[in-house]
Amino acid sequence: MQDRYLCLVRHGQAMSEEGGLTGAGRRQAQWLGRRLRGVPLASVHHGPLPRAAQTARLVAGQLGGLPLCESEAAGDYVPYVPEREELPAETADALVARFASLTAGERARGAELARRAVADFTGPVVEGNAPRYDLVVTHAFLIAWLVRAAMGAPAWRWVGFNHANAALTVIRYAPGRAASVLVYNDMSHLPEALRWTGFPAELRAP
Repeated sequence: MQDRYLCLVRHGQAMSEEGGLTGAGRRQAQWLGRRLRGVPLASVHHGPLPRAAQTARLVAGQLGGLPLCESEAAGDYVPYVPEREELPAETADALVARFASLTAGERARGAELARRAVADFTGPVVEGNAPRYDLVVTHAFLIAWLVRAAMGAPAWRWVGFNHANAALTVIRYAPGRAASVLVYNDMSHLPEALRWTGFPAELRAP
């Protein structure tokens, strides 16, 4: 077995929930692609929505046209809806209300896609004689879910993670060792004017 380095990226800034990227979002994706030059990526997966697919294409364009693979498991969904008894008392009401509008079908679909994402994208590599590097261009919720899992945090704790547009997170999965979050929400490849989009203003670092 070999190490896997999972590079997780939230799509660039988008015009709307269903639309493609803004001009700033396209520039973010191009800068991200430059950041990843030299990384021996074995695969590039992306969610089906336009903002993720367009980000992946722009990133791949900076990497010599690496083939892309669309994955429903890399899409935009709620991976886990916590029960009230799991939550800290001081935040339970707000979090339960946040997910109250989700239907039973949406909850079940999100849970199934989250299981698929873990199966498809995480863990050491079974075959090969060198470490593997995979890129997944996705959305904030899935990044939060996979980071939470790597840290061994309770299932509900994914809700506490945020991720900026075109920021980079890297998780290492090594045989016989716990997963390690090596990089989280890194925007150092972006010009200052393109950083922190999609991130709550009150949580931004100075």
